[in-house]
Amino acid sequence: MATVVMKFGGTSVANVERIRNVAQHVKREVDAGNKVAVVVSAMSGATNQLVAWVREASLLHDAREYDAVVASGEQVTAGLTAIVLQSMGIPARSWQGWQVPIHTSEAHGAARITGIDASEIKKRLASGEVAVVTGFQGIEPGRNRIATLGRGGSDTSAVAMAIALEADVCDIYTDVDGVYTTDPRIVPKAKRLPKVSYEEMLEMASLGSKVLQTRSVELAMVHRMRTRVLSSFVAPEAIEPVRGGKHWQDIGTIVCDEEEIVESQVVSGIAYAKDEAKVTILKVADKPGVAARIFGPLAEANINVDMIVQNVTPDGKHTDMTFTVQAAELPRALEVLKGAKADIGYFDVKASADVVKVSVIGIGMRSHAGVAARMFQAMADRGINIHAITTSEIKISVLIDAAYAELAVRTLHTLYGLDKE
Repeated sequence: MATVVMKFGGTSVANVERIRNVAQHVKREVDAGNKVAVVVSAMSGATNQLVAWVREASLLHDAREYDAVVASGEQVTAGLTAIVLQSMGIPARSWQGWQVPIHTSEAHGAARITGIDASEIKKRLASGEVAVVTGFQGIEPGRNRIATLGRGGSDTSAVAMAIALEADVCDIYTDVDGVYTTDPRIVPKAKRLPKVSYEEMLEMASLGSKVLQTRSVELAMVHRMRTRVLSSFVAPEAIEPVRGGKHWQDIGTIVCDEEEIVESQVVSGIAYAKDEAKVTILKVADKPGVAARIFGPLAEANINVDMIVQNVTPDGKHTDMTFTVQAAELPRALEVLKGAKADIGYFDVKASADVVKVSVIGIGMRSHAGVAARMFQAMADRGINIHAITTSEIKISVLIDAAYAELAVRTLHTLYGLDKE
């Protein structure tokens, strides 16, 4: 007997018919004798509608009431899923985040899970009952208010619940059948990765891959929770029930320890992110403390800065500073810089949202030289100019003009042999 946490995203529970399909996946695990907890998202489009109503009611609204409204989407799905399971003769009940309870921080709308008391759910699972838990939410104990975890938070809820239940695996069911070497819509030859390391998945999630939410991968990595990405649209009978251990059928993608990946490629995947904006501050005095005066106010405004490039001007007395922020944060970033102009002492600011970040990711890069050189040469051969570069042990990211995004992704996918059969 294994303990399995199964998470189903919005497209998987978009209507009652799809919820019936989800219930068949759950039944497969129950029939195999497994203890099952299900974490559900709101029905596809439901959260967007709830957010729209909140904004229609008032653009300046109480974040606690916002959470009370948007959390209702998952409550509907959890209740419907429990009803469908009961109609199939499977003992089940829905659990809202505050009933578990899932404790969170006070940051309404973007709260972090601080702890889960899973003792009652463990008892129910042991008795053969399926727990259907609302994703994306918990309770902020200080004010005893519902708090939501931000977009994609159901992934985090599922991994956290799996950790609290000491589950054998956390299965994330979505509308794709695993993690691919890149976006198949751009590169038809993109391939599903049978296994990917936590570190690679974290880089992919943070660099544009939308399969898993970044915080969920962080949690899984810290607690070494085996996580599997599957499609809910694969026939339930085509997937073997979880048996425990490390023997898995070749379906979906398993996110696991690097040691489990026997044969890894130098590069595992190519990610891209379109929601980037470039800011260049011209003619800043080249002296100690200037970077702190630029990035300090941005940090205070909770604006995350990614790539940073500094170039000294020909006179040797000034520097141009280029960095990237999320495109949605660009107007606020420019306002912050304008307000701090007297303290920073710059000549002008230029900005552009017409850029894309393309990244090459792979744990094999740690032990192979020349990955970056090949990347830069391939870009040059295609006439693609690079505005900024960042690197880590297992990734290289470049900022390029948005018009070259697809060309760059296809070029790099071929360059590192990811097209090969």
